[in-house]
Amino acid sequence: MAKIVQQSKVEVSATFVLGEQEMRALDALAGYGTDAFLKVFYKEMGEHYMKPHEQGLRTLFESIRDNIPYILRRADKARAAFVKAGSPEDQS
Repeated sequence: MAKIVQQSKVEVSATFVLGEQEMRALDALAGYGTDAFLKVFYKEMGEHYMKPHEQGLRTLFESIRDNIPYILRRADKARAAFVKAGSPEDQS
């Protein structure tokens, strides 16, 4: 006979909307690398609060490094295209 066992699981996710300045700040912060950030953080603040969340910080910084630079490059290119399109030589 089959045995049915309940296995509950709770998952939480959130959408986090950032402005350009916030993305640039996160990009700069994550750009130092997780190990460098943690070394300074632990030295200055101690390990008590961050240590249990270290793996989450690592995946967060990885996600930032994998996605934010691409988004910012696209914004920079779009801004440059608008500036170029507004130049007098493009008005003919």
